[in-house]
Formats: sequence, structure tokens, C-alpha cells
Amino acid sequence: MIIVKKYGGTSVETPEKILKIAEKISSSKDEGNEVVVVVSAMGKTTNYLIDLLHKVNPYPNPREYDMIVSTGEQISIALLASALSKLGKRAISLTGFQAGIDTDSTHARAKLKRVYRGKIRTLLDEGKIPVVAGFQGMSPSGEITTLGRGGSDTTAVALAYALDADVCEIYTDVDGVYAADPRYVENPKHIDKISYDEMIEMAAHGAKVLHLRSVELARRYKVPLVVKHAHRDGKETRIEGINSMEEPLVRALSIDENIVKVVVERVPDKPGIAAKIFEKMASNQLALDMIVQSMHKDGKNDVAFTVPSQDFQETMNVLDKIKAEVEAQNIHFDENIAKISIIGVNILGSSEIIYEMFSAIASVGANIDMISSSNSRISCLVPKNKIKEVAQAVAKKFDLVENAS
Repeated sequence: MIIVKKYGGTSVETPEKILKIAEKISSSKDEGNEVVVVVSAMGKTTNYLIDLLHKVNPYPNPREYDMIVSTGEQISIALLASALSKLGKRAISLTGFQAGIDTDSTHARAKLKRVYRGKIRTLLDEGKIPVVAGFQGMSPSGEITTLGRGGSDTTAVALAYALDADVCEIYTDVDGVYAADPRYVENPKHIDKISYDEMIEMAAHGAKVLHLRSVELARRYKVPLVVKHAHRDGKETRIEGINSMEEPLVRALSIDENIVKVVVERVPDKPGIAAKIFEKMASNQLALDMIVQSMHKDGKNDVAFTVPSQDFQETMNVLDKIKAEVEAQNIHFDENIAKISIIGVNILGSSEIIYEMFSAIASVGANIDMISSSNSRISCLVPKNKIKEVAQAVAKKFDLVENAS
């Protein structure tokens, strides 16, 4: 088999853990597999590097941001390749550029353009284990770029596709995907199999197990994905195409507290205003969600949406520049909100599921601020100080907890 194995930051945070991972990789190689490894930076190294940069310049040039944060993965790959060499395996560390990973020119949020398989294929043919730096690539002009936080998952899936791998294994500090985050819901159910579409909705709305773009890429190219614990054998979750012709069923819920609600208040109700509001945000590649326009008297509307907390300041900078142009009366924001989403197949078609979600939220005295939906997801904004109560109530309502009464 050709196996791509990706290890996250907590899996390689100490030399001891790196040596244990090297033993597992070595065993897989001894079984006759061709193995490619992708690793993230050790533990909280990326956070440390970002903090270090911000101490020098709170608003760094994106090029220099990529230059410094990309060094974290280079430490990991050198250590892991050295650990494998100690075990008698021929391993070689590769940066994103050396592995043949090309991106566009966008710093900090680069998109993959192509992966050249030649270098890694040659190394595999020579019996070597390539250890590739996740999260990074190179732009057309030869600049180091990064794919955004969590981008090592996307690197692994891209390599798996390029090599026509039999499976892409994502190793983390949890043994697969659960129906809810245990920080919010006690004893959630383990999910053995989940569809690409459901996993995409979970990743897009707060679940931290997989990088959203990695699952989108896996679905597009039908890359088999498995999520496993890095240091424990046992449970796992397979992500694959599952027949969607089934009864509506809530499979999971996700929580996102790292969002801000923004309201552009009392803009004229005329063609082109919404386009002007979002034009500049699109050019800055800002992530938006839950867009709602509400009508007021006198031909004025409010346009509300949510943004990730890390994009909030940049979003406000953009809106301040266009406020006069779109004739907005005010720009309002609310950081004291959280989003809860239920995920499943065809759930929007069930009025009973919609009612049960709203009923569960109301049962703990929480008000719903905004609602958005897709065929496989329903999301609600609720007060942040109520999110744990809401999560418990919703999880119990949809039987997402082990031994729920």
C-alpha cells in the first residue's frame, strides 16, 4: 500500500513522542508499505513564532509572517527524519518547495495550485521515507507561502491524491471524530464512519479535528481519509462517500465561539449596495458566514453576517473605509455570541428536526440571534455564556451522547 501519514503538533510536541511515532512509521514500512509522512510544527511552536513576530511588529508584512511560521515544520521534519534514521530507516526531510508543492501568491492563506509527484515518487522507489513539512508551499515567484492554520491536513490530502495513495491517515490527540466536542458535551458518541459532506459541515462550523480545505479536497478527488489517535490503537473514524438517500438524521453537532457578529446598519434598499459591502471583503479573502438582510422602514436595511475572530479587525478596517460609500448609519458588532450547528443528511427537509433544535435551545432559556442552514446543517447564534447549556440540551435531544436517557 501507499500510505500518507499526517501527524499534528500535539503528536510531535516532545522528542519522546517523535521517537514513538518513528517506531510506528518504521513498523508500517517493515510491513511492506510505501510511506510518506507529513508533520506539523511541534506543540505550540507556531503560536510562539507568531507571538515573537508580533512583539517586533504587531502588523507584520504577510511575506515575513510566512517566512517565520514556516520554520516550525522544518524543525519537526528534521527531528522525525533523524529519529527514523536512528531506527535504520532511510528517511529524508523535505520542505514544501522540495516536495513539489506549488501554491498561488497569497501569503498566510495560500491555495494549492499543483503537486509534482516526481521527487517523492523517486524517493519511494529508492526505498526511502519522505518526511514532508505540512502547511507550506511555494508561490510562482519563488516565495514561501503557508496554507493557513491547520493546513498540514490539506498538504497530506494533496500528496495522497498526487501519489494515488491507498489511504491518507490523519493522526491527532483524539481517536477519531465524535458527535460533539467533549469540552461542551460530556461523553459524546464516537462516529465510526461519516460522509465527506457531513465532515465538511463540521469542519466549517467549529469542529477542530480536520482542516476544512483538506476534507473538501478529499471529497473532490475521492481520497480515503482515516482519523486515528497518534499514540493509541483502537477506535478510528473513516471519512468517505456515504449514500445520502436515507432518512433525515442528525449525526453530530459543532460549536464555534471564535466568531463575531457584524451589522452594517440602515443602508439604502437599492441594487448594488450589498455588492459594494462585500466587494472589498472578497478582495481581502475574508471568511464570511450567516449573511442576513433585514428590512426596516423608510427604504433602509440592516445587513448582518459573522466573521472569524481572527478576521474581525481586518473586516472592521474594510467596513470603515466603505461606510460612507454605502451610506451606512453605523457599524455594530457583537463578540458575545457563539454558533451551534447540527449536522446530518437531509436534515433541512425535516420540520420536526428544526422544531426540536429550537425547542432544545429554548429549554435552557437561550435566545436565538441568527439562523442559517444548508441541506445538511442548521446553525444558530446564541449567547456565548449559554453555549455549554445549549450544547448539552441539543446533544441530549438528538441522542448524541452515550447512554443518554
